[in-house]
Amino acid sequence: MVNPTFARKEQAAPLRLVLLLQDLCFGGTQRHALELAARLSPQRFRVEMWTLMAGEDFLPQAERYGLTVRRLCDASAVGPRSLAALWRALRTHRPDMLVPLTVVPNIWGRVLGRLAGVPAVAGNCRGAADPGLQHEWLLWPLADHVLCNALAVRDRLVKAFRVPGGRITVIRNGVNTEAFVPAASPPDGPPVILCLARMDPVKDHATLLAAFDLLAPEHPEALLWLVGDGPIRGAVEARVQTSPFRDRIRLFPGDADVRRYYARAAFLVLSSRHEGLPNVVLEAMASGLAVAATDVGGLSEVVRDGITGRLAPAARPEALARAMGELLADAALRRRMGRAARELAVAEFSLEAMARCHEEAFAAIWEKKRRP
Repeated sequence: MVNPTFARKEQAAPLRLVLLLQDLCFGGTQRHALELAARLSPQRFRVEMWTLMAGEDFLPQAERYGLTVRRLCDASAVGPRSLAALWRALRTHRPDMLVPLTVVPNIWGRVLGRLAGVPAVAGNCRGAADPGLQHEWLLWPLADHVLCNALAVRDRLVKAFRVPGGRITVIRNGVNTEAFVPAASPPDGPPVILCLARMDPVKDHATLLAAFDLLAPEHPEALLWLVGDGPIRGAVEARVQTSPFRDRIRLFPGDADVRRYYARAAFLVLSSRHEGLPNVVLEAMASGLAVAATDVGGLSEVVRDGITGRLAPAARPEALARAMGELLADAALRRRMGRAARELAVAEFSLEAMARCHEEAFAAIWEKKRRP
């Protein structure tokens, strides 16, 4: 139920809310921001997306959704120009509520937002490593509330960074279960192990490639597809060339529409060292795929070991190879896990539920700020 005080605010004018991102490059948080912005009630919120630097992979999708996107600076990295542009925007177009989403915006958005007099700031932690990267031990008081996408992230904020539990809300990611659906028929050709992840050290492609080297001799038909861009793409390409099975490994650039990769895959693999609740896992599950992943962050909250996939310890190629080998060796097991994964995604991770939870969280933050 909407608080009556907030309802009066709605009737006067929607709350002006800015989602602050580093860029609109291909990435899980960027995709999450688009889906959230597109589903927030226009009667309650007037939403804009601001970015601090160049990188517009998702801009065409934002335009299709009819979203307002303001690129504050065309620099190739966040620096003094970006921060000066953010300061000017906050002073001249001050929102009612600022919602920084990625790591750098969660640092500078909070600091400059407070200095500029933004009435409310809702911080975000979307990965298990983010609290440290965002200096939460120092900066959490600058946020009126902190949103995170997994219980594991919340626990880390409370235990390691001393953030009061009452200042944190867990809202799990959502997935479009109408767009991401199981393939109409099993894929033709050899089985494809799909890794769809930004090429960043935290995703630990090195462990995945080492695991594939261990797995490949026992499964000579298996292929490994790596989809994504990022700062270590060159290093990943170089590592692939050292593999004795490099002719069975393919690299693809990031893509706004990744459904064709899910349709061709036997299962998804994710070898991350840290995670919150990755969108890519929910997309794969909605697409009817089993998942082999490392047991980090919130992954165990969605990858039910032995039911929707297999989990392995982080940075352990042998363990990850065993998990992938189990799925490769048993097509019936993959199909059974894929069906369970689809059912779980539909039952618990709808985009509509995710958006409504954000609306109520934003409303609660605003109402608390309005109290004498």
